[in-house]
Amino acid sequence: MPQLDVDGAVLTYDDEGPRDAVDVPLVFVHGWTANRHRWDHQLEHFRTGRRVIRLDLRGHGESTGAGVRTIAELATDVLALLDHLGVERFVLVGHSMGGMISQTIALAHPERVERMVLVNSIGRMTYSRGRGLLMAASTLVPYKLFVATNIQRAFAPGHPREEIREYIRSSAGTPREVVMTLYGAMRAFDVLDRAGEIRTPTLMIHGYHDVQLPVRQMLRMAKDYPDAEVRIIDAGHELPVEKPAELTAALDRFLAVKG
Repeated sequence: MPQLDVDGAVLTYDDEGPRDAVDVPLVFVHGWTANRHRWDHQLEHFRTGRRVIRLDLRGHGESTGAGVRTIAELATDVLALLDHLGVERFVLVGHSMGGMISQTIALAHPERVERMVLVNSIGRMTYSRGRGLLMAASTLVPYKLFVATNIQRAFAPGHPREEIREYIRSSAGTPREVVMTLYGAMRAFDVLDRAGEIRTPTLMIHGYHDVQLPVRQMLRMAKDYPDAEVRIIDAGHELPVEKPAELTAALDRFLAVKG
């Protein structure tokens, strides 16, 4: 289990697959309260043919570190890891908050990002009334109840309850300070007006039943991207674990297109 010290945090990561692969590495970035294991299906599929890198963001999973106040600081962590590994050019795959990190990197370092995949992510945080009320109540309810409510809402109706309970247990292990500080970072995130600057070929893949970051918000961003492909899948916000095989197949198709 390799780790890297970065600015007061210890980042845990996986770096698998052939170093001499023809294609550039895939870099997977998870979302808020999650961890690198959201990408287990994709890691297993892609590591036989190309280098695959994924990490636990600071304060998540098996990484340490306090919460930070901007998405840009998380992007700096990801780039520090890639620099440490000697990876100059790569494909970014980001889920939810990980997609915000990916967009931040693509805007700051377009020469390094060959392609980008945004999974259930958006360019500007806009919460529904229900999500706003839930966040406002976060200081009034037990932390585990707050996490459980957030995770429950993230899955499409009908998803197996035992699986949802497992993700609730995992997310509840993320320190409250990290969760709430990063909530503020996401609320402040806004690159929607810069969408036209991102000329990286991009796949935007979203769950139709996503109530956390509704699909209409993604479409608002997509219309301004110069080179974007949009896919809608019958899933909720947790697309990487709700429909892992469908997501992997979509990545395969997107990565196979040359040029």
